[in-house]
Amino acid sequence: LVAEIEKKITEAFEVFDRESNKTVDVREIGCIVRSLGCFPTEAEVQELLEKIEVEEPGGFVHLEHFLPVMTKVLLDRRFRPIPEDVILHAFEALDENKCGYITKEDLVKHLTEA
Repeated sequence: LVAEIEKKITEAFEVFDRESNKTVDVREIGCIVRSLGCFPTEAEVQELLEKIEVEEPGGFVHLEHFLPVMTKVLLDRRFRPIPEDVILHAFEALDENKCGYITKEDLVKHLTEA
């Protein structure tokens, strides 16, 4: 089980490892955690970062420092996933035409415009 979890974490981490050097920008940690099905608040992300050794200057996180902390988070089921009805409600809010899907263009518009 632990090996499976570590593989999942590593794969998620690698998506954000733009330099392919086993590091990510500290600002990507929240996205990585959320991509693993955990939905912490920003304050909880900051608490996680306090447990992870962050390289200065520049604020980079090494996979070897992130992996044990995130493995424990997943094993302990520390952050509950967002309930399905909340996700559905958010989707419906974006589906302005009530057609049951969102086009790529509409999604980009919603994600990039304030």
